[in-house]
Amino acid sequence: MRNSSNEKLSSEQVEKYSRQLLLDEVGIDGQRRLMRSRVLVVGAGGLGSPAAIYLVAAGVGTVGIVDADRVETWNLHRQILHFPEDVGRRKTRSAGEHLRGLNPDVNVTEHDVFLNQHNALRIIRPYDVVVNGCDNFPTRYLLNDACVLAEKPLVDAGVLQFQGQASTYLPGRGCLRCLFPAPPPPDAAPSCSAVGVLGALPGHMGTLQAIETLKILLAAGETLTNRFLLFDGLTAAYHSFKWERDATCPVCGDEPRITDPRAEDYETLCGAPVPTEDEPHAPPAHFMALRTDWEVSADQLSTWIRKGCCRVIDVRTTPERRAARLSGSCLIPLDDLREMYDKGKGDRLPDQQDTQVVTYCQVGERSAEAVYLLRQMGYENSFSLRGGILGWSNAGYEVKKGEENS
Repeated sequence: MRNSSNEKLSSEQVEKYSRQLLLDEVGIDGQRRLMRSRVLVVGAGGLGSPAAIYLVAAGVGTVGIVDADRVETWNLHRQILHFPEDVGRRKTRSAGEHLRGLNPDVNVTEHDVFLNQHNALRIIRPYDVVVNGCDNFPTRYLLNDACVLAEKPLVDAGVLQFQGQASTYLPGRGCLRCLFPAPPPPDAAPSCSAVGVLGALPGHMGTLQAIETLKILLAAGETLTNRFLLFDGLTAAYHSFKWERDATCPVCGDEPRITDPRAEDYETLCGAPVPTEDEPHAPPAHFMALRTDWEVSADQLSTWIRKGCCRVIDVRTTPERRAARLSGSCLIPLDDLREMYDKGKGDRLPDQQDTQVVTYCQVGERSAEAVYLLRQMGYENSFSLRGGILGWSNAGYEVKKGEENS
């Protein structure tokens, strides 16, 4: 980073930032303020990519990126920080390289870890503003609690299919738990990997997060504080409603109960696991191998089904199965399979561990984890359907709809 916080802007920087320097809300003093600022972006994915790009382009002095995932091919339609040649690389490494190339003025800090109860406060504290680009409820609630306790502004957003939402939480003005005291049940809040998302939608919402962040840093305009914004991409309609801080909120209320994230059970709260610092990449680190040695094509599975030599397991949720399924398959949701793995047994699994088993989901991500769990339980002839039910349909095979007693 070439510019110290108090020295005047170089002629090159004046030219680079000239269009925003013309704004009364920015000017030379505002640009210096941005250069002194530190912003943490949690997640280098669909939301974090555009948010980080515009914050770096604007000259924010330090931008931190938190992510422990690797770049996957199916990320590329929406995660614009990454390119085809980055597939397989750590997202923080890919993001850091591209962001530094965009603006050498900015210090990009890579945090190649999953945010969890043990590291959240330590990572967040050095930053002025936190931008949430994560895609799961346990991390979202953890991040909210950590920001409240560290007294950091949190710029939040979420996307699914064609819908986006956003709100900004400022210290003392309320938090996510005031707006949503409890997360929705897992089956009521499917992920993008289950039901999809239009690639440009997180670009739109992530850019909005960058605008909100810059307004906070510049103390300019009005943010989405105490407002919840909904965007419908199919109708291009925006709706917003006001909300107020809840005095009984367990983390930001008058008598808070939550004083340390390490003491909270986010898994029980959200019905999903939170990564731990001791094992940040398990089991996802194994999935690169799953997508090669432990996969079968739609053609191969069709052959096995005709021969009657395999058992097919749907690891999605009940609502997803009602919409589309493979005939003859049985339903064992991934959450149930995880519970079986924890217990070391499962009544709905084949009696013989040498039985050939094929798991499937929407696109092959959840079924990959299912195969990992099954193989750990001794089912060595377990495989994941490459491309999931979408790949099956794309190969020209029939997909059933509605209930099935199997």
